[in-house]
Amino acid sequence: MMATEIMYSNVSGQVDQTLANRLQAMPKVEIHIHLEGATDAQTIYQMAQCNNFSLPAASLEEWKLFYEFRDFNHFVEVYAIASRCMQTPEDFALMTEQFLQNQSQQNIRYSEAYFSPALHFGKLTDEEILNALMVGAATGEAKYGSRVKFIVDISRQYPHLQTKVLEFALQGKEKGIVIGLGIGGPEVGYPPENYTKTFAQARTQGLRVVAHAGETEGRSSIWGAINSLQAERIGHGVRCLEDASLVTKLCQKQTPLEVSPQSNYCLGVVKRDEPHPIRQMINVGLLCTLNSDDPPMFSTNLNNEYLTLAAQGFSWEELWQLNLNTLEATFLPETEKSVYRTQWQAFLQNTGVVDTLRSDHQGDRPWRALRAIAHATRKPNYRVTSINIP
Repeated sequence: MMATEIMYSNVSGQVDQTLANRLQAMPKVEIHIHLEGATDAQTIYQMAQCNNFSLPAASLEEWKLFYEFRDFNHFVEVYAIASRCMQTPEDFALMTEQFLQNQSQQNIRYSEAYFSPALHFGKLTDEEILNALMVGAATGEAKYGSRVKFIVDISRQYPHLQTKVLEFALQGKEKGIVIGLGIGGPEVGYPPENYTKTFAQARTQGLRVVAHAGETEGRSSIWGAINSLQAERIGHGVRCLEDASLVTKLCQKQTPLEVSPQSNYCLGVVKRDEPHPIRQMINVGLLCTLNSDDPPMFSTNLNNEYLTLAAQGFSWEELWQLNLNTLEATFLPETEKSVYRTQWQAFLQNTGVVDTLRSDHQGDRPWRALRAIAHATRKPNYRVTSINIP
């Protein structure tokens, strides 16, 4: 099955074509993208038909309308419905292979993708799901040259399943397909402190740990993620700007923030008529990476995220530094990062672009936060809108 085309936010026409072409050709990595959410509406619809699952839509066109989200609750509802359509080993293998096809079309060489097993328990055994993910990953890499490792997400709304999710992650780690544990889903009502013991066990067992925080909940969620969970990266984190002391802490630790602008716009975290606060985040010294979260659900992909920032005044140098930041924030071993750095440098040389911003490989911080470039004008504080989730 060929990857399905997605209608992207209309930003390409606002960007110089030379820059747009360079961003498309640029080798990339991505570290905040969900496998289930990266599966397009047509594939979900076809899975539902094959698996005799009744969607709340009479046609594909009607099902696509469900991707016009009213709020975060509606998004979670549609995400859960889509996940119920995924039922067979072939489904999970197809999703993974198709994911890598889509990534390769954007010159994304490596991804760290979230997977939420709590949404799939009871369909198949853990072994069957993990083996299917491995088959899809191996087939996709062989066909398209793009690689993926998974971060297993605890779905906050199912706290009673967190131990079972950890067991799934550890089985995946033994198979070499899983590298970490995270938490996702609704933040409000499910604080990070509820998962402290499970995260401690994950760290002891050698899993890397990350947490969605500071998206629909404010500073307390991020504080909990870094203090109680000892999260190594923060998913989203845009609402850290509400707390100066938290910003200082994140800057000092250089904790990578997995920023996804179009996701924030679609779910109302940031207002559509405002520039994304990633500019302010960068200017104060936060370590930002750029990602697409759930691409077809938000009518985007990683290329489009770069175009979004380019349309908001980001220069090539700034966008390239975000790309470097994302590479350095991966959980790849240093030997593999070094291979990608060499490929990144070769790209610059082949395109005749001067590498004006380089990673800083000193000490235990193999990256540096992107600072304001001289041409960037100082902007007023951006408002980040809170979403109240019942």
